[in-house]
Amino acid sequence: MGGGEALREALEAARRLLGEAERVAVLSGAGLSAESGVPTFRGEGGLWRSYRAVDLATPQAFRRDPVLVWEWYAWRRGLVGACRPNAGHRALARFALERPVTLVTQNVDGLHAVAAKEEAGGRDPSPALPLELHGTLFRDRCFRCGVRTPAGPEVDTSSVETLPRCACGGLLRPDVVWFGESLDPAVLRESFTRAREADVCLVVGTSALVHPAASVPVSTLEGGGSVVEVNLERTRFSPHAAATVLGPAGEILPRLLG
Repeated sequence: MGGGEALREALEAARRLLGEAERVAVLSGAGLSAESGVPTFRGEGGLWRSYRAVDLATPQAFRRDPVLVWEWYAWRRGLVGACRPNAGHRALARFALERPVTLVTQNVDGLHAVAAKEEAGGRDPSPALPLELHGTLFRDRCFRCGVRTPAGPEVDTSSVETLPRCACGGLLRPDVVWFGESLDPAVLRESFTRAREADVCLVVGTSALVHPAASVPVSTLEGGGSVVEVNLERTRFSPHAAATVLGPAGEILPRLLG
């Protein structure tokens, strides 16, 4: 885990930066959710039947065969819905409920939202709800008019006629950003604004190299703030971080933020 003196020094430096910060932005990626058992759906282990994610997660695929695409997403919802927030999600939720923190995530698994609601107890969980750069598996969007609605019960994929529909009559689709689509400009704008205003950007479980998500910590640097990185190993972004703590987020974040 990076062990010994090096880990202690990195934790101390990161704690100091976060303790002195008035405003914090957090960018989380797949590495955080992998600790909850969320599969990536890419590569050899990401195959479903004889299809790849890149062949199904497109508007063209949905137009061509919406039943097939919904079958895949219904399967994904079942797998991901069985996963639970880990100690890293929970530490971030508590942190955001107690201080001025903006959570920004690349993940579509909804685990930040689950952790926020559970850690809030009877309080308002909204301060710990993330800005979702790539949307979420557990919300629907109309393919025709774009209206967003909470995901309904189990999707009936027996035919096109049984697929979920909007009040306007259009087919509903999962509210995730597909290949070839742009990220929601309003979510991007708010993410960059909050990051630029932050004194520290905490980057967790992501290399922070793929744009536009990579621009979140860059915005903090451009605003005069610092970056703290928590990852299993150093990344190409590490030279720009004021502190890099190596280890699983589920072990490091409770120690860092507790």
